Amino acid sequence: MAPPHRSNVKDVAALAKVSVGTVSNVLNRPELVSVATRERVESAMTELNFHRNASARHLRAGVSSMVGAIVSDVSNPFYTELIRGIEDRLAADDHTLIMCSSDNNPEREASFLRLLTEQGVRGVLITPMDATASRLTALGHLGIPSVLLDADIPGRPSVGVDNVHGGREAVSHLLEMGHRRIAIIAGQKVLQPSQQRCQGATEAVQAAGLDPAEVLQIVHLSDISANGGQQELIPLLDSSRPPTAVFTINDIVALGVLRELRVRGLRVPEDVAVVGYDDLFLAAELMVPLSSVRQPMRAMGWAAAELLLAGNPHPPFVPELIVRASSSLVRSTSG
Repeated sequence: MAPPHRSNVKDVAALAKVSVGTVSNVLNRPELVSVATRERVESAMTELNFHRNASARHLRAGVSSMVGAIVSDVSNPFYTELIRGIEDRLAADDHTLIMCSSDNNPEREASFLRLLTEQGVRGVLITPMDATASRLTALGHLGIPSVLLDADIPGRPSVGVDNVHGGREAVSHLLEMGHRRIAIIAGQKVLQPSQQRCQGATEAVQAAGLDPAEVLQIVHLSDISANGGQQELIPLLDSSRPPTAVFTINDIVALGVLRELRVRGLRVPEDVAVVGYDDLFLAAELMVPLSSVRQPMRAMGWAAAELLLAGNPHPPFVPELIVRASSSLVRSTSG
């Protein structure tokens, strides 16, 4: 079956009894057309259900209105908020977002970069994997700029937060609450934000005059999810020196930690304190409200899109520790 005919500029011009150039002016420079003629052309567009072909228009102009974004896990509410900020900024310039999720898989990331290149996007916003730098260099050679999200590669534009500060704030708080056995359920070792938060945690312990090897037990998740957090907590609790506090890579992992503590009948924060990261909307709504390091997710997305479209950089955002009931109990430092 032949596809239905899609009305074009010539069809509109014929119905409105004007030239193709006049229709073009109505679309692009309406101030040049008289009100009566403009109304006649717009009426013809409505009758024919005419819509301009944006792809062809931008191809002629040599500038695409599409921007690609590749994030680690689009199902994570952190990225949902980040994407909202990106979309808000893109919409201000009539740009469209193509959203991709790499699932922390380098091959999947490479495939999406190829796809976005084929689509001729104006630029790419990306949460990079370990081998991303060379791929972005190749992208740049094709005239497609890129901005890193929540990561930093020397010499490349990026927008993110001071994750070292965030890790330092979380663990400093737990130390102040009297905890001396702190587990950190971090992300994969290759993920830069995870490395930086662990660095901040280590600095906090050192600043308190304590030995990080004695205070911190750091484990790395390959499955950054609630189930992953729950499973990683089990051997920690079963060890000879179970933690009295847990700091997690994000709030979703913290949910799994809270689930396992509930299964075992352990109280939060009396038996084990918990601090997450991101401060998602759900953190304050839990039965035991979750302490979390707040990231300005939507503002980060806006800033990243602003950097891509307008070239305006933004210094690293400073995260803020929000203390709630899950970690607010002061305990003896003897344990």
